[in-house]
Formats: sequence, structure tokens, C-alpha cells
Amino acid sequence: MKVAYEGGVNVFDNAEIYANGDSEILMERAVNRGIKEKFWSRSDLVITTKLFFGYNSSISAGGEKLNSVGLSRKHVLEGAAASLDRMGLEYVDIVSVIDTGKAFYWATSEWPVERIFEACEVAEKLNMVKPIADQCEHSLIVRDKVDRDYEPVFEKYRYGTMIWSPLASGVLTGKYLNGNVPDGSRFSMEDMHWLKQFYFSENSLSAVQKMKPIAERLGCTLEQLSLAFSYVKQNVTSIVLGATSVKQLKENLEVVEISKRLTPAIMDEIESVWNNKPKLGRTES
Repeated sequence: MKVAYEGGVNVFDNAEIYANGDSEILMERAVNRGIKEKFWSRSDLVITTKLFFGYNSSISAGGEKLNSVGLSRKHVLEGAAASLDRMGLEYVDIVSVIDTGKAFYWATSEWPVERIFEACEVAEKLNMVKPIADQCEHSLIVRDKVDRDYEPVFEKYRYGTMIWSPLASGVLTGKYLNGNVPDGSRFSMEDMHWLKQFYFSENSLSAVQKMKPIAERLGCTLEQLSLAFSYVKQNVTSIVLGATSVKQLKENLEVVEISKRLTPAIMDEIESVWNNKPKLGRTES
């Protein structure tokens, strides 16, 4: 977190299910250490968390505890309180609960555009706080929501996005080219077979291979070029990074400067490689 903050990052994302709740506990240690060392103050950080799947105590010998998962008012309130307890915080900045003083704003995640419109319209009618953003997937492979579906809410509500999986689970880094699946990589895990089936296609790997000359001309890696493609999108507010080392994080943060090299001509070249730009217009979600 310190390296990210030094690189200009101030938003740190979490969820009650990440690492079965341990992720929030680790963030508590990092946040409080930074405050103790006067590296940052709580107001310097934007901390988000997500509720739905519960955390490790949501599963018992008898199966799932129904009241500890989902989006019932009971779980939203109790889950938010439990997350705050694990993170040692009085509040988070964004979560799916706002009327108890435990969060400032609320956001959606992978909602159809129709539901976002409905939520905003109901909130306006009842003089309540509207959702401000959606955490949705976006990459060179998955593009529909940011590049097409959400256009109406971007225009009407200036809706924000916090995109996840900008590297398509590593496919866009090039490490899986030539059918190579490195030991210890996500796709080498048996329980990730379903994810491999989704991203690991001949068309995607072929397009990644064609991106290599573009990255070489720009003096960057495939990973950086793929991140830059999302970074320059007007409607991408922020990108969720899942770096596994300080070295990788620093390389990812270089994308801020590398993105300046993505001229309209370069963007057109990338589009011609992938040939998957969504056509604008309302679609059924």
C-alpha cells in the first residue's frame, strides 16, 4: 500500500469475501501502520468494501448461513459492521450501505444499466443518495458495459466506474502465449478451469500475439499496453490492480505515463487487432 500511495494511488478496494475476511484484517494493519508512522491520515485514503458473499464464518458444518450472505437489509447492516470491525475503521468511503453513518457513498457492481437507472430515479424521487459508480469488468476482451451499455448513465448521471480484471486474469500479459501455462499461475489451478475456459481462446491469444509489436514500438510491456488501453478510456474512473509484488506494482503505475503514447492512430491499430469494439446503442442486459 505504501508503494501504491507513493505512486499516486489513494483508493484501496476490499470485500468481505476476499481471503475469507483476512484481506480486510491485513488492510487494517497496513492502514493503521501508515497512520502511526504519519505516512498518511485516514482522510487521505478512499477505502471501499463489498458485501454479498459473506466471509469465512458464513459457512458452517451445516452449510451456508443464510443471514450472513446476500443483500438483505440485515446482512448489509451486519456485514458492514463486521467489515469495519475487521478493518479497524469507523467508516468506509464506499459500500452498499449509507444510512447508518458507516459509509459516505454507495456503489453497484455489475448491475444492468436498467437497474442503475431505476436506483437513481427512485433515489431522486425519495430524496435519497444515489449510487455513484459501478465496479465492473473491463479489458480488451470484456468491453460491453464500459464501452457501450453504460453510456446512458455516464451521460445522465456522470456515473463512475472502478474496473476489475483489466488483464483478463493474466491473458493480456502474454504469459500464456504458445499454450504455455506456467506453474503457479491462475490457470494452472484446478478450481480455475472455468475461468480458463472463459478467457483462454485461440482468438484472444492470437490478438495478444499481434499486440507485441505495438508494445515494442511504444517501449512498454504487453501488460502495460493492455492496462493503458483501459486507463485512457474517458468513462474509466479507476482501475483495480492485483499486483503480486512491489516490482509488478511499480511497472503497473508506469502506465500513467505510458498512456500518453496511445495516440488516436495507436488506439485504431489496437482496435483493428481485436476487432471487438461494441456497437453503441441500448442492448438487453
